[in-house]
Amino acid sequence: MRRIRKVHVLVALSAVALCVPASGAGKASGLPSKIGKGEGKLTMIAWEGYLDAKWVKPFVKQTGCKVQAKYAGTSDEMVTLMRTGGGGQYDMVSASGDASLRLIYGKDVQPVNTNLVPSWKQFFKAFQSPPNNTVGGQHYGISLQWGPNTLLYNTKKVKPAPTSWSAIYSSKYKGRITVPNNPIQIADVALYLSKTQPSLGIKDPYELNQKQFNAAIALIKRQKPLIKKYWGLSSDEVSLFKNGDAWIGASWPVTTGSIQAAKVPVKEIIPKEGATGWLDTWMLSSKAKHPNCAYKWYGYISSPKVQALQATTYGETPVNKLACVEMNKLSKGSCHTYHADAPESYYRSIKFWKTPVADCGNGQKNCMDYRKWVNAWNQAVS
Repeated sequence: MRRIRKVHVLVALSAVALCVPASGAGKASGLPSKIGKGEGKLTMIAWEGYLDAKWVKPFVKQTGCKVQAKYAGTSDEMVTLMRTGGGGQYDMVSASGDASLRLIYGKDVQPVNTNLVPSWKQFFKAFQSPPNNTVGGQHYGISLQWGPNTLLYNTKKVKPAPTSWSAIYSSKYKGRITVPNNPIQIADVALYLSKTQPSLGIKDPYELNQKQFNAAIALIKRQKPLIKKYWGLSSDEVSLFKNGDAWIGASWPVTTGSIQAAKVPVKEIIPKEGATGWLDTWMLSSKAKHPNCAYKWYGYISSPKVQALQATTYGETPVNKLACVEMNKLSKGSCHTYHADAPESYYRSIKFWKTPVADCGNGQKNCMDYRKWVNAWNQAVS
């Protein structure tokens, strides 16, 4: 499969780079007020496919900033590369929400001046200052592309049509259920529990105290005997549905599109409890050696046409609201397929990934951090 989103499929391996330092993000100082002459080079850590020649070559031609790409397969790998990159080896990183706060609190990335990115004002409001890349009013990067984690089901096998995430915890579909093999999946469980067990008091699926966390892990353990397979790559899930091994599970729009293209009768929904989602951010290294080229990249990659080109090539949703028209020019109906024409309320209903930290955001520091999420997930699904 050409479009494989390796980033969101980690089994979260080692404990390396999982801690978020308690020192805080700090205050920004000396934000640039203008973009100077490009330095001629830009080194970037990215998900595979994010630096496609279709949009990189025109950028290089326009700016003279030659792009040097380093592809990473997981969020953990990105964090590690940014921290051990030789003090400025990398200028930028396309971090997902399960890595961005680690980079911010670890002071591996610096605040950016959104006034130097004209297209930023064209973003849907939900993507201008999301909590996964904005801390204390400071913007640590520019949102790029996103996607919801949807409930996917075979319309011929799953009847009546599901409206709730409860379907993937039901013994009715034992052996036909699939979900991602990813610790951040705990947030999906927590979101479901926040609606079905309000007495737990879950307000944010990424900020869980011990009791709330235990409830989520307990449900994951009860679900395990029902699972056909925990998928690692989106292509794995495509195969499961094409072969009839899975009838229902957690998915992404790009996966749904691939399965539908194979003539399998599937449909995806955002269940009544809501959904989580991934939102990627181009972040600027705190030791970037080519900041002017980085800001030129921010302006370029945020523009409607380039946003649309990446979205339709990769199978995801742009954050620039003006990209919708451009998407349909490139691929008829793609704007609607990837929810780029949804109302602002839709985007705000998605609980986008952010790194779980001990600080609960309410003055207490008794929430389970990402290291605990990784350990608990691996134990529950192994």
